[in-house]
This record gives sequence, C-alpha cells and structure tokens, in this order.
Amino acid sequence: MSDGKEFRLAYVPGVTPAKWVRVWAERVPDVPLTLIQAPPGEVAALLRDGGADAAFVRLPVDREVLSAIPLYLETTVVIVPKDHAVAAADEVTVADLADDDVFHPLDDTLEWAERPGQPAFTRPETTAEAVELVAAGAGLLVVPQSLARLHHRKDLTYRTVVETPQSQVALAWPTEATTDLVEDFIGIVRGRTVNSSRGRAQADDPPRRTRKPPPPGRKPAQGSGKRRRTR
Repeated sequence: MSDGKEFRLAYVPGVTPAKWVRVWAERVPDVPLTLIQAPPGEVAALLRDGGADAAFVRLPVDREVLSAIPLYLETTVVIVPKDHAVAAADEVTVADLADDDVFHPLDDTLEWAERPGQPAFTRPETTAEAVELVAAGAGLLVVPQSLARLHHRKDLTYRTVVETPQSQVALAWPTEATTDLVEDFIGIVRGRTVNSSRGRAQADDPPRRTRKPPPPGRKPAQGSGKRRRTR
C-alpha cells in the first residue's frame, strides 16, 4: 500500500457501514477510507466507472461486471400514519393492505411480482418523497426496515409485512478491479481476524514451527543443561 492512497466505499441509503469503517481504521490506518452515499439506481454505475472501489448495494446487480457477497436480508415493513388501523397490529399481510393506496417510488428497492394495495395517484421519484406523502395521509409505503428507520418521523410508524419480497444487502465491487485493498475490505466484512491465514501479509510469512509437547508421564530432563529432542 502506497502513501496517499485511499479506499472509496459507496453505500445505498439505509445501510450503516460504521462498524466496518472502524475496523478498517484500526487495521489499515495508512489508507484513509472515504464514504460515498449513492442512490440505489446509481451505485452500480459508480462502481463500473471507477468512482468507488466497493459498495454496499441491494441485490440484484449485474454479475457480468460486478462481484458480490450477499450479507443479510432485511425485514419488509409498511409505513403508515400513527392513527392508521394498521398501527394497532404487530404485523400485517399483503391482503391487509388490499384496500389502501400504496406508493411505488421510482427508487423502490423491492422486487415485486405483484405490488400490494391499490396504485397511488402518483409515483414519487424517491422514497423520501413517498414518505412525505404518507405523512400527508395520501397513502402507505412498503420498504425495507432500514429505510423506514432512516426516514423516521414522529407522526409515522411502521409494521412488519409478512410473506413479501425482502431486500438483500451485499458488498459489491468491479470484478476486474479486485485490488489488494478490496481484498482487505472483503476480509473485514467477512469477519476475518487480523491474523487470518487469508490475509495478504500473513500469506507471505513463512509457517511457524511448533514444538511437540512431551508424551504424557514423561518429565523433561533436569540439570544437564541440554534439551532432549522429542519426536
């Protein structure tokens, strides 16, 4: 790693990369990490065009040009006004939303075979705009839970929606640009320890030779000043 280098990490709204960034700062202190928040529809192009080295994305991505490691599935929720009937339940089904207007923003991250509820009067460009319309009482919004938390408002709440598509978060990077720094970050995300055999620095180190313990019941030689070799 050369001086002046940086690692550029993009992430889509709702993903919180802080814990991995902290580990990076501890393990690779000589390479600063720059965070770039990118809209879901733009993060793939950012990677392809070299604007970021890696990114936390929501699947699917183009696997012909990008490599990806799936990380976790998000709970799907519906955002509603606090006085809506849905707020009285712990969780709901898609059928429970059948008579409600449900917004489908252009940056929707869920893959629907059939969208829930009734089509709302407009398709907002962003999830943030859709949340504002929900607050105005114009309809409901179904999103991954992390986005509901990101756009939290005191006048809104959310409830789990069961039997719905789920958003899967993954770490992605350009396959043809799998650099040493990318490998370092993959190791951090996968939870490898600093002494992991998969680490680049450790892979170049010669293997350590360990001394076998003496057989049970045999005591080491005493007072001779010489060590007895055991096989």
